[in-house]
Amino acid sequence: MSRILLSVFFFSVFVGAEAQTLDDLSFGTPDALEIATWNIEWFPKNGQTTVNYVSEIIENLDLDVYAIQEIDDTTVFKSMVEGLENYDYIMMNGWFGGLVFVYNIDRIEVLDAFEIYTSSQYWNPLPRSPLVFKFKHLGEIIYAINNHYKCCGDGSIDLDNSNDEENRRLEANILIEDYISQFHSNDRVILLGDLNDVITEPAFSNVFTPFLNEPEHYMFADMNLALGSSAGWSYPSWPSHIDHILVTNELVNDLLQPETVVESIDIASHLTGGWSMYDSNISDHRPVVMRIVPSHAGEGEVETATNYTNVELIGISDVLGRKCEYQPSQLLLYRYSDGTVVKRFSSSARQPE
Repeated sequence: MSRILLSVFFFSVFVGAEAQTLDDLSFGTPDALEIATWNIEWFPKNGQTTVNYVSEIIENLDLDVYAIQEIDDTTVFKSMVEGLENYDYIMMNGWFGGLVFVYNIDRIEVLDAFEIYTSSQYWNPLPRSPLVFKFKHLGEIIYAINNHYKCCGDGSIDLDNSNDEENRRLEANILIEDYISQFHSNDRVILLGDLNDVITEPAFSNVFTPFLNEPEHYMFADMNLALGSSAGWSYPSWPSHIDHILVTNELVNDLLQPETVVESIDIASHLTGGWSMYDSNISDHRPVVMRIVPSHAGEGEVETATNYTNVELIGISDVLGRKCEYQPSQLLLYRYSDGTVVKRFSSSARQPE
């Protein structure tokens, strides 16, 4: 009997080890857009071992676009991607790599790539200039914005302290929302990255209110993950869910289709050493991935237009809904006599009419 039990034990260990392999890792399909955000924690975290793992993960997941954060050694990263058969990268030239897009050259047509908010006045809320990637996938034009917000904090927003971490993230969201609303109001935009805060907090402490207060214009694709079990969160070490994917209203109908999938990929479960091996050699974040089928341009898009010629401005409030006086260099909510509310970034010294 002891021999039989011993044989069963070793067989179970062997089968379990065989089941935990990166060869079983997959996600990509030919008929949908698969895009991910992934903080790979100061790549390469463990030298060539990290390079080998990340190469295999990128190839096996077979996604169309990876928005990646925390590239420490840009030379090693470029060399790694150049060694992949079907992938290329977009990285801005500068003293610090940080943000990068990796894309499948067979399925993605590059149209443009550029950074925004690059001048020193924006370095406090956006210490890493957001990287914008305009591309075409299956004939449809998409904008993706890769971000990595300031980390840490105490969970509350100190609006009187410009160095408060939560306040910096709130300002970052104000700036990004203003950029999207000004320059991409009719475009399909995907905002994603390590945004270093949760999206489920109450409004008074939620740094994402610039987006959450506008459900007709934005939707977090990963909201169900954030509301679900911690087993599915992107940052198991805390645990918390701080890596996000948000889409504009032009993609919301597509997001709500049954074929859409949004999940945090548990790569550690495919390694014999589990989370310890993953954390030691790859990253402390899981990739958050979305599979979506963008409809043809114009289908299901929401257009809004308001004529303010014959209405009266009756009040101004900040992004948290509190009444306030006009202040330059702030995102403010203008309330009109017909009940409409308009967001404006106050750039002028005097209050607009």
